[in-house]
Amino acid sequence: MKAIQVVEPGKMRLIEKEMPHIVHGNEVLIKVRMVGICGSDMHIYHGTSPVATYPRVIGHEMVGEVAEIGADVSRLTPGDKVVMEPIETCGQCYACKAGRPNVCVKLQVYGVHKDGSFQEYMVLPEHLVHKVDNRLAWEEAVLVEPFTIGAQANWRGDVRAGDYVFIMGAGPIGLCALQVAKIKGAICMISDLSDEKLAYAKEAGADYTLNPLRDHVADEINRITGGLGPNVTIDAVCTEKTFEQAVELTSVAGRVVVLGFGTAPSQIPQFLITKKELTIVGSRLQSGKFPEVIEWFNNGKINVNAFVSHRFALEDFHEAIKLIETNPNQIRKVVLELHTN
Repeated sequence: MKAIQVVEPGKMRLIEKEMPHIVHGNEVLIKVRMVGICGSDMHIYHGTSPVATYPRVIGHEMVGEVAEIGADVSRLTPGDKVVMEPIETCGQCYACKAGRPNVCVKLQVYGVHKDGSFQEYMVLPEHLVHKVDNRLAWEEAVLVEPFTIGAQANWRGDVRAGDYVFIMGAGPIGLCALQVAKIKGAICMISDLSDEKLAYAKEAGADYTLNPLRDHVADEINRITGGLGPNVTIDAVCTEKTFEQAVELTSVAGRVVVLGFGTAPSQIPQFLITKKELTIVGSRLQSGKFPEVIEWFNNGKINVNAFVSHRFALEDFHEAIKLIETNPNQIRKVVLELHTN
């Protein structure tokens, strides 16, 4: 079968690898139908991921069809439309016992530490396979995993009804965080340098859109919030500067959520944190968010109309990568179609 492998930073190739087979009774063979290209996939390709190992079949935003089940599988049947929860954990460490297996000390992420979903078939343990409504289109269901990231960011920020939430960055994860915040009843502001992305964010439910190239963001946020500032700021841009700005802008008793893996230090005085008694948290992957997000998808609470902006065949992955690198303002989510029938 065909797969896409990052051999080393900057070198990606289409390979042939052996078809996987069910070995254990709790396993499921999945025919991969569609996968999204995530920012973390691009970091692995460029060699800027601090956690990836090489060579690696990347990809973790997957929707597929159950092709075969093991003897002990009870929740799934062949033909089910399913998505993958892309993490394996130990279940024994402090994080796992505290209900936060997403930061397990022995965490293994598909597409990062283990071969992921940029391949035609996968075998996974049943507990990592989640059924979605068959009425969902492939291009809808492929977005479930990114929306679990947005749900996690909202959970870490303790977003509540009536909160002012400021989302920095209208890329895929910022848009996912936006829609989850709206489901929770928040008033949402979102910023980006691209008017095209901001226009889509407005369609997706943003109450206010801000372009730092044109708007004085701090002044506008103060105007919108009556001088208080956002109660929750979610930094989906993930630079040293945006982290600093998030701490500066967030209201007293507010929460700052960061999602970046950058290693360059920011310069943030303790005074800002202590004076406002801010809560600053990281948000990585997700912990138990798949059932909730799938329910939102199944019930139509998530609007993913035109979220997938470009599709490519697996063999055309180089063209997909080039588009992402050269026309970032023209895309929302780029996907690869592995099987079309």
